[in-house]
Amino acid sequence: RGGRGGAPRVPPPRAGACGLAEVAGVGKMRLRSGVFASACLLVEALGVALFLRGFFPLPVRSLHRREAHGDPPAEPAPAGPGMVSNWTKIPSPLFKKVVIMLIDGLRDDFVFGSKGKQFMPYTTQVVEKGTSYSFIAEANPPTVTMPRIKALMTGSIPGFIDVIVNLNSPALLDDNLIWQAKTAGKRIIFYGDDTWVKLFPKHFVEYDGTTSFFVSDFTEVDDNVTRHLDRVLKREDWDLLILHYLGLDHIGHMTGPSSPLVGPKLREMDNILKKIHISLLSKEEEASLPNLLVVCGDHGMSETGSHGGSSEGEVHTPLLFISSTFEKRSGPLTQPELVQQTDLASTLAVGLGLPISRNSVGNLILPVVGGKTMREQLRFVHLNGFQLSRLLQENTPAYEKDPGYEHFKIAEKSHGNWIKLYLEGNNSEILLNLGKKVLKQYLEALKTLSSSLSKQVAQYDMYSMMVGTVIIMEVLLLLLLSIPKALSNQAEFEVPLSPPLLSLLFYLMCLMLCAVHVIVCTSAESLCYFCSMSWLTAVGVMMLISVLMCGILSAIAKIFENSRFPLKNPIVSSSSWSEIDVLILGGTIGHVLSLGASSFIEEEHQTWYFLINTLCLVLCQELCRNNFLLKECDPQHNATVKQNFDGIEEASECKNIDIPATGNSKLGKATSSAEFIKGSDKWISLASPWIILICCRLLRSLNQTGVQWAHRPDFGHWLTSSEHKSELSFLMALSLVMIFFLVQRRCSLVSKIAMGLGLLGVYSYRAAIGNVVFPWQHDSKDISKGITEARFVYVFVLGIVFTGIKDLLKSQVISADSSVKSTGLWEVYSGLVLLAALLFRPHNLPVLVFCLLIQTMMTKFIWRHLKFDGAQITIIHYWFGQAFFYFQGNSNGIATVDVSAGFVGLESYMEIPAIFLTAFATYAGPLLWAIHLLCYLSSEVSR
Repeated sequence: RGGRGGAPRVPPPRAGACGLAEVAGVGKMRLRSGVFASACLLVEALGVALFLRGFFPLPVRSLHRREAHGDPPAEPAPAGPGMVSNWTKIPSPLFKKVVIMLIDGLRDDFVFGSKGKQFMPYTTQVVEKGTSYSFIAEANPPTVTMPRIKALMTGSIPGFIDVIVNLNSPALLDDNLIWQAKTAGKRIIFYGDDTWVKLFPKHFVEYDGTTSFFVSDFTEVDDNVTRHLDRVLKREDWDLLILHYLGLDHIGHMTGPSSPLVGPKLREMDNILKKIHISLLSKEEEASLPNLLVVCGDHGMSETGSHGGSSEGEVHTPLLFISSTFEKRSGPLTQPELVQQTDLASTLAVGLGLPISRNSVGNLILPVVGGKTMREQLRFVHLNGFQLSRLLQENTPAYEKDPGYEHFKIAEKSHGNWIKLYLEGNNSEILLNLGKKVLKQYLEALKTLSSSLSKQVAQYDMYSMMVGTVIIMEVLLLLLLSIPKALSNQAEFEVPLSPPLLSLLFYLMCLMLCAVHVIVCTSAESLCYFCSMSWLTAVGVMMLISVLMCGILSAIAKIFENSRFPLKNPIVSSSSWSEIDVLILGGTIGHVLSLGASSFIEEEHQTWYFLINTLCLVLCQELCRNNFLLKECDPQHNATVKQNFDGIEEASECKNIDIPATGNSKLGKATSSAEFIKGSDKWISLASPWIILICCRLLRSLNQTGVQWAHRPDFGHWLTSSEHKSELSFLMALSLVMIFFLVQRRCSLVSKIAMGLGLLGVYSYRAAIGNVVFPWQHDSKDISKGITEARFVYVFVLGIVFTGIKDLLKSQVISADSSVKSTGLWEVYSGLVLLAALLFRPHNLPVLVFCLLIQTMMTKFIWRHLKFDGAQITIIHYWFGQAFFYFQGNSNGIATVDVSAGFVGLESYMEIPAIFLTAFATYAGPLLWAIHLLCYLSSEVSR
């Protein structure tokens, strides 16, 4: 196989067990395209990993909690000789017992809005007329449970990498409120989400955890918490009680914030709050410290019931402090003040007489301690400011120039002057006014310090990101330059071994990159992951970049060298780019360039909608040209038609599942008349792009997605409202019938029966959980989890998929008949369609119907006649797969992930099935189009 182009033939050496690579000539190695692509993917993975390591910023961290012990700072030293403050210890606790009632998914309008007045009357009364302080706590994205618990207890801002860790939370090793309370001897009891038990193992004297991922459970998950209340509230052997209720969040995931189930759940939470509040008040004695009840949410929920993003409904949660020590509210009710969720950790630490967590970036919520003396208030804010300034010193080299640090030092000096007047016994009005001025200075310093520290969380490791990007782009360019070789008959690459390693350019690039690395790493003001690597590893990466660059230049030089010689194939030389080629290339490049702007990423669905609409118009033009122009203008048309129908006949002999059998009489008639299509097929073919356009327009109206217009009402919201359950039931039944007719035509008889029964089970499942109703039902009072119905469908899904896999194995091992392979692929595809029908919400089933309809029309009336090549068909499938990802209602934000799909048919939380089902339901659109691509290409045996 060596010695092409006149070179002497060299006997090929043994290529190993697989025979995938061999030496060709001197200093060259010939690789099969699969091996070459695998090597490129490995290098690509290295670049992506390096980029992601720089993209996910390191959190602001102080010392490990075991090293965090230290004496608290004393009050600022008074000006003047011989004057020393006698307050050097942590202030005493302000509250005897503290109860934290955390309601998962509690939005601010559930308490402060109309729903609060209707379903939470006791809470509304306490907020408007009771001894309480009300705030709106703003959470930082990602708004998922585990990072929010970290923020509440440590005061720090977790990163987006915690979204992945959220699935299996490890123990929290950072300094936090729970650890400080345990170290101080506080007795802590916890009931609720078992994420707390994983984050704080061995911290609770008593606990009962419930899984947070089984979202179809609305009642038991909260009853398991409430059943302990009566017993615990009567006891005196605890100092901190934490209750985490999950039912409201689960209702949001399954049915959304406008569900009729939300009201009863809020009423249930209101009754629990009333019980706790009355019990705490009855236990207070005049001589003892007061108790404190904190009501909060970890995050809110979007208009679809999900969370994880940064919409107002997801980041704004209520925060209530209720205690008899606060002044009773009077006067008109005002809008609650906006605070940060991280402020709770500092406030509770002061309230419990504990040191503030070393990693906290939160500020003390002053109204909670506003009833104390001026000296105590100044002491509290000074402790908070000292902790923030120390955290700034440990994370910022030039901390002395930070405005927050400068303001804190000014406030600390003013505080010292105030201490001097106080110790001299001056208790006049001047001292009080000066104290208020110092307090204001402290609050401004705290706000600036917190802002400076919070900004560091969003600082990216730009150098690591740039190195990763260079590797990714080099591999991408190398793959693009190799496409002609990959699509050739040989599908082999001659990789030069000696030039990149021996050329002067290679060594010059290595030296230049190493010099840049030294300059960047020695002058960087912030930490850099790539700079922290060993020099040997860094030099290896630089050599890899240089080798890739030399390989790219060598490939480009070879292309120019080949372009000097005339092409041997006249057909190739006379070919020109069609409109579809220009659109595919321009659309792909335009989409890649659009990802450079965050607004285009947020609204990426608009890009895909535009591309597939334009694609439909180009397809319409191609069909019109082939039907009306080529038959008169193309002298080779008859030969082309005959060749096309020869391929059709050959495919039909192999039981082609995509193209109906064409008899010899029809072939002769088509050839003699020089027409592609006869009769109605011609007009259906011409109408197909317009029908696809109409389908896409209808799907756009079904689900609003993105960021800017996601809040607008859509047809999906109209269907899911309780007033239109009968319309939704009819639409779902019609969709299931159409799915059956679009899929069954290529299935075996057994699979057809299984598909019909499975689709009937899908409707029964949705009727069991109350989404739709049967015609003979007048209401849906008998709501269940639908476990039996869903598992009934799973049986048929597995049966159809296993039937397809059996046919695929048969085609590979026993029979070489391509029709068996095509049938097997379609069986697998139809089984996954049935699974998607089960996991999709009822109003989303038209997405699945239109997906199948568009695929059928493309196969029968467009690709059959236009004879696109494999690359064009692949890219068209990819475009439509991406568009259908957004037609489902998905976006690039994690808030649109439908978590409820992962628990269809599960009685308890099982991690692997839940992850698989959630991922499949989210990416069903691209996955179904990818599998249809395999089905189509496997049926094209004539190619």
